[in-house]
Amino acid sequence: MRCIRSTLVVATIMVTASASLSTPANSSPIISHIPRQHVESSAIAAVGYSKRRHILEIEFVNGAIYRYLDVPSSVHRDLMSAESKARFYDSNIRRHYRSVLVRPRHVNQTAN
Repeated sequence: MRCIRSTLVVATIMVTASASLSTPANSSPIISHIPRQHVESSAIAAVGYSKRRHILEIEFVNGAIYRYLDVPSSVHRDLMSAESKARFYDSNIRRHYRSVLVRPRHVNQTAN
């Protein structure tokens, strides 16, 4: 019984930590100081990278900005030289690195 309780506590902590990494719900907004470079892409507007902190920031055309953690510089270099940045992102970055939402996507506001 003690082993099951310990496992449940560890699982709960891991899920809570994981949720807090992917979406900063009640925390203060993240302010980015990583300069982003405009790129030609159907889905990605700009890309920034911190060599010192190994952080990749991607601004999407819908306005959302995500920060990817522990990304090697080779991944950033390969993204920037990829013929299709959106395809490279889908295959090599999305769901491969921990992410933090910096800014949510823009919501289209239409007047009725």
